[in-house]
Amino acid sequence: MQYLLAIDAGTGSVRAVIFDTLGNQVSVGQREWTHLAEEGVSNSMSFDFDANWILVCECIGDAVQSAKIDVEEIIALSATSMREAIVLYDKDGKELWAVANVDARADKEVKFLQEHFEGLEEQFYAQSGQTFALGALPRLLWVKNNRPEIYEKLACISMIGDWVLARLSGVIASDPSNAGTTGVFSLQKRDWMQSMAKDVGLKNEIFPPVLEVGTTMGYVTQVAAEETGLSTQTQVVMGGGDVQLGSAGLGVVKEGQVAVLGGSFWQQVVNIPSQSEAPKDMSIRVNPHVIDGLSQAEGISFFSGLMMRWFRDAFCDMEKIEAKQRGIDVYEVLEEKASSIPVGSHGIMPIFSDSMKYGKWYHAAPSFLNLNLDPEICNRSSIFRSLEENAAIVSSINLDRIKAFSGVEFNEIVFAGGASRGPLWSQILADVTGYKVKIPQVSEATALGAAMAAGVGANVYKSLESAAEQLVVWEKTYEPNMENKKLYDEIKQKWQKAYEVQLKLVDDNITTSMWKAPGL
Repeated sequence: MQYLLAIDAGTGSVRAVIFDTLGNQVSVGQREWTHLAEEGVSNSMSFDFDANWILVCECIGDAVQSAKIDVEEIIALSATSMREAIVLYDKDGKELWAVANVDARADKEVKFLQEHFEGLEEQFYAQSGQTFALGALPRLLWVKNNRPEIYEKLACISMIGDWVLARLSGVIASDPSNAGTTGVFSLQKRDWMQSMAKDVGLKNEIFPPVLEVGTTMGYVTQVAAEETGLSTQTQVVMGGGDVQLGSAGLGVVKEGQVAVLGGSFWQQVVNIPSQSEAPKDMSIRVNPHVIDGLSQAEGISFFSGLMMRWFRDAFCDMEKIEAKQRGIDVYEVLEEKASSIPVGSHGIMPIFSDSMKYGKWYHAAPSFLNLNLDPEICNRSSIFRSLEENAAIVSSINLDRIKAFSGVEFNEIVFAGGASRGPLWSQILADVTGYKVKIPQVSEATALGAAMAAGVGANVYKSLESAAEQLVVWEKTYEPNMENKKLYDEIKQKWQKAYEVQLKLVDDNITTSMWKAPGL
């Protein structure tokens, strides 16, 4: 038997997942990791590469042991990771410094670049699809200003997934989907734009080779084999960013295909040609896809899943008791009760995530509008439904914007992540958008995407597209109720107007923003 190993380096944990070549998950090893604030550095979130490498090795060992297989049967491996997170190396390939994706220490550097290089962010965004807020340039500038001894030694930069592969193969390289999130990258050329670093006074010869996803980098080194227990006969294959490889694991590999990823944050991604121009208003993020020739326009909704968890834990003790008695998940109980609430949830309007405004990204204070004092109307069930409707509405607004600037037409959505397990939420997404919603069977789409990449490198699959066609299976489809869509269209317009007023309260220092991008 032959197997493929995927290493998924996420924000909160790292996992090693073993698949057979038919796409069946065989085993998994997982460790949570913590990204600690650096002492005296506000909003910092460092990545401890020494401690975290030990966790990666432990995950691999657990997965192999659980699978009860010989390591020689693992013919190839690849990695995927949280995007934006970076690792800096010296000339010998030794790690110097690293941060997780949520590190926001460089807010002053973001402001400096915006104020001293007028129009440069817009110019770079047109080429890269990224703004400064989450990019690598402000972070590199922070290192230059605050850690000059590290900056002097800096010889190379990579992403976290690349770091995993470098540890395993001894080769530092990156791929377009992950490297693209640095903002120092061309969407159309799918390669670094070294001149961007030079334009702001930074080193410009620190960018490693760019390899397309599925390219073989080498084999597990002897040192890595001793540390992980893997075989030196296992190929190491270039992986990519978690959202983009997750899209591949969901079968979203062709132009015009769409996915809504319903996790802690929600992402709305649409496959567009690489030659597409980014929107002039900088409202939407654009990333290189893992498929050569494609980019992904990406909208992001903040905290859509996390606010559900907050609501559950803060208000739904009775439903938790009922769920335990019935032996089902508490969200099933909540959805059952919310299904009897009419479209629009009696007018309740949640104010949490705004639709995406990438160029100037901040949110209103969390709140509910239009609450009613009648407990038969305003209760846990109606508020729960309003939260589900709101997540779908924000997703719909982001998809509308992507369609408007890209000209790409679509009529169906692949819905995945924890939210897709809710039949009411899936139907609401179909009704709000007016698109067919398809639910895949796979529960580990990101890891499966990385396994596909490994399989391409090992010639198990001809390409990521053919692997997706072979491995992705559909569980259920939801058709939109177009009468409900008419009602939701009206609600969507009212919500957008209400959100503008709520943002004004933040601007006037009356309420506190739920989140602001660095530099605002």
